Amino acid sequence: MHFQILVEDQSGKKTLDILVPGIIGSPHTFLVHPYKGIGHIPKGLTAKSDAGKRILLDQLPRLLRGYGQAFAHYPDDCPAAVIFVCDLDDKCLKVFRQELDALLNACDPRPKTRFCLAVEEGEAWFLGDIPAVKAAYPKAKDAVLSEYRHDSICGTWELLADAVYHGGASALEARGWRAVGDEKSKWAETITPHMDVLNNASPSFAYFREKLLELVSLTGE
Repeated sequence: MHFQILVEDQSGKKTLDILVPGIIGSPHTFLVHPYKGIGHIPKGLTAKSDAGKRILLDQLPRLLRGYGQAFAHYPDDCPAAVIFVCDLDDKCLKVFRQELDALLNACDPRPKTRFCLAVEEGEAWFLGDIPAVKAAYPKAKDAVLSEYRHDSICGTWELLADAVYHGGASALEARGWRAVGDEKSKWAETITPHMDVLNNASPSFAYFREKLLELVSLTGE
């Protein structure tokens, strides 16, 4: 099985480049395609923005149609699937999934696709493995980490920053959004190598892992 994995930013790519091999194993392959933000599903399910801007949801209708056409010509012994990964943020999970499903159903042919949403944010997957956070940041504040409830809507990246960043989220935000993005990439680089993909308390990470394994099992390898 070959996976085309779509993510909304570079920190997501760094995270999945490390985690995915430990889930799918050999001989399965993958490519992670990072975008420059999440955007919105376009009205009429037709991408209208400049593809060069690389905004994920804006381009998703075009991407899924393209993968559907491409995968239709793949040989039976070389199956492929799209894995879409993004933060739920403050969206309604049920409504957002319905919108994504409608987008996929508008494709003819439809590519094999799984939509995997980090609840509330990608940092929830780091916080699903507290030992990994502590391995990367031995001085992380236990009092802050112990307050976290997995996949809760609580300002997830801010809570992680309060635990591991000097001065906490407020100090990081004061440096601007570029600094926030840089720090998120640093978390991906430092925490992810310590993560145990088979033991993670985040339900949304478990869903992501199980969707990959489900697709791998279809190949019989």
